[in-house]
Amino acid sequence: MDRVGDRLQLAVRAMAHGGEGIADAPDGRVVFIRGAVPGDTVDAELVKVKKRWARAELRAVVEPSPLRVPATCPAAAAGAGCCDYAHIAPHAQAELKREVLAGQLTTLSGRSGVLEGFDLDDIEVIKLEPLTGWRTRVRLGVDSEGRAGLRRARSTEVVASETCTQPVAGLLEGVAGSGADARFTPGAELVAVMDANGQRHIVETTSAQRGRRVELIERTVEGTEDVVERVRGAEFVFPATAFWQAHTRAAEAYSDIVAAWGRGDYATRTGWDLYGGVGAFVPAISDAIGGGLVESVDYSGAAASRRHQGLATYDAHFHHGKVEDVVAQLPAPGLVVLDPPRSGAGAGVIEAIAEAKPERVIHIGCDPATFARDAAAFGGLGFVVQRLALVDAFPNTHHFEVIAQLEPARGGESAV
Repeated sequence: MDRVGDRLQLAVRAMAHGGEGIADAPDGRVVFIRGAVPGDTVDAELVKVKKRWARAELRAVVEPSPLRVPATCPAAAAGAGCCDYAHIAPHAQAELKREVLAGQLTTLSGRSGVLEGFDLDDIEVIKLEPLTGWRTRVRLGVDSEGRAGLRRARSTEVVASETCTQPVAGLLEGVAGSGADARFTPGAELVAVMDANGQRHIVETTSAQRGRRVELIERTVEGTEDVVERVRGAEFVFPATAFWQAHTRAAEAYSDIVAAWGRGDYATRTGWDLYGGVGAFVPAISDAIGGGLVESVDYSGAAASRRHQGLATYDAHFHHGKVEDVVAQLPAPGLVVLDPPRSGAGAGVIEAIAEAKPERVIHIGCDPATFARDAAAFGGLGFVVQRLALVDAFPNTHHFEVIAQLEPARGGESAV
């Protein structure tokens, strides 16, 4: 097993972070295979070979896993990087994700002390319904002919021929997929949103570099530039390009967890809402701390540069800037809630949180690897996990959210 192009028959034993199946080659190297399911025996072709691992493309399923089902997403079947779990039985998906999370936590944060006294079998698994038709906002690419579609996995190529099963009904009707006749600016990025009022909004932005988000609206195709969303009775009006949770039930579900896990008798009735976006967690944090001051910070101009009328009754201050630049200026908190991007909060922000000596931290993470690294940083500063939940808010994909409640381990004091 030395060369790209070699074919191997492999037994798949687990799922990796990122949605690939894991198999062991005869020479001991770990092989990652996109589209493979634990329990499969597959014929796979090597496409990358390293000293300790390799990556392969699935060429045929020799013996299918009991967890394998016919793919339920036409776009994914056509190569789009959307529903990479659409060929896995729905009842098994959350458990596979829990195993991925447990593995990441054991590998990346197990030695830091953050898991002291916490049994990984106690991870709470929360599944959000429905399994299809749940996504309220979609970013699409536009090909050279002006057709919109999802991008092919690990590629900028647009798959315009098929429609994904994630979007809510009507979101992409006439916009993408078979039979869609709409045409857009070639090379642009399209943002489609179905807001809380059932209004569809479609805007064009410039194409973003990988891992970056473009918020400037170049053209409004349908609806308006601003969308309306609601959570815990508060209404938010913000640009269609600003961040909001994708699943129809996610914002309310996360807010309910923040309110319940964060509720306490705090010596300092101030809450921090870091990476707070439009302020969706402000009502929940205010509830948790008994109506005290909430300091919300976000770098996004589309999200944080305006005051939302739905939050007028809350004692909340909004800061437009990078969390690492603003956090040292905030008054000491009793409760800290942070919901960083996929890259995580990082050691600097976590150290600043620990220096402020909060009584409780609620960390929300959308990537298990960066979440585990952040958790390890908290553990190194004297915090331990009290509760941990996996929220399956992205059905038929490998993605999920992690929510952790952390507190200082020693007499209510952090190690800073």
